[in-house]
Amino acid sequence: LASLSEATAPPMKTIKIGLLGMGNIGTGTYKTLEMNRPEIESTVDAKVEIVKILERDTERDRGIAVPKEKFTSDPDEIFKDPEIDIVIELLGGIEPATTFMLTAMENGKHVVTANKAAIAANYHKLMDTAKANNVAFRFEASVGGGIPILGTLTGPLRANKFEEVLGILNGTTNYILTMMTQEGLDYDTALRDAQAQGFAEADPTADVEGIDAANKLTILMALMFDKYVAPQDIPTTGITQITKEKIEEARANNCTIKLIAHAKKLENGEVEYEVKPMNMDNSHPLASINKEFNAVFVKGNAVDDVMFYGKGAGPLPTGSAVLGDIIDIAKNVMK
Repeated sequence: LASLSEATAPPMKTIKIGLLGMGNIGTGTYKTLEMNRPEIESTVDAKVEIVKILERDTERDRGIAVPKEKFTSDPDEIFKDPEIDIVIELLGGIEPATTFMLTAMENGKHVVTANKAAIAANYHKLMDTAKANNVAFRFEASVGGGIPILGTLTGPLRANKFEEVLGILNGTTNYILTMMTQEGLDYDTALRDAQAQGFAEADPTADVEGIDAANKLTILMALMFDKYVAPQDIPTTGITQITKEKIEEARANNCTIKLIAHAKKLENGEVEYEVKPMNMDNSHPLASINKEFNAVFVKGNAVDDVMFYGKGAGPLPTGSAVLGDIIDIAKNVMK
């Protein structure tokens, strides 16, 4: 009887995915799918397969075997393939990533991305295009890496009126400030250490000047307060002017300096917002978030204070969030 029922069972559906970019995050996403395939496929009751990868560098050692025939240099092989259900965009940067995501949506593909710069720059265009084409657009991995903050704000916490958010949203700057605070390093030495550890890019400008945190604050404000503010319109100060003296001055006042992305809804309905180094009292939960970790502290009128903490970057944590979005789409949209 068992063999008869197996023989007559319908074949399991396959969700086919196109991946744009196989750098660190793309590789982490591919690895996470391979590592956790049984759990993922059991959850969605379907096979999940990355069938095409847009990538120029096909020779790089990624620590995982990827069949050569999956690679393409032609994005239309993904956009025009009627069998591909979901496109994952992990190229980074605003263009061509935004155009590629819009093209994918216009071709009926659901889109998942970790690209905070593209979302922050083109939030309404991306959201409106997804809606117009009746496809899902998910971007959990764009804020806080593996921390499930966006889905929580729009899911379990959506019954709240949000009042305030304070976030340590950039692991590079948090690592540098931690080394300055705990090891007594000056800024330049701490930056070199962060680069040596792989936490800072060769050109760290977007991180240390607060640009990355501003992109993420744009996304948080759009979801929490239904208010879009372009990242370049957020008053932003980075950490390049933080000295040993300022670290010690904060310590003397029982505080720790953190680069904080902050937005607060005022009684008149306006929202104030900024990204800058702040002296956090050591009794505040954010003061104890160290090294490359991120945390988001949210105040809602019903839930009161909630904090989300975890690895805010890295291939596997970010890949985890990307695949969480894939599962969400597979379960709720592609029924």
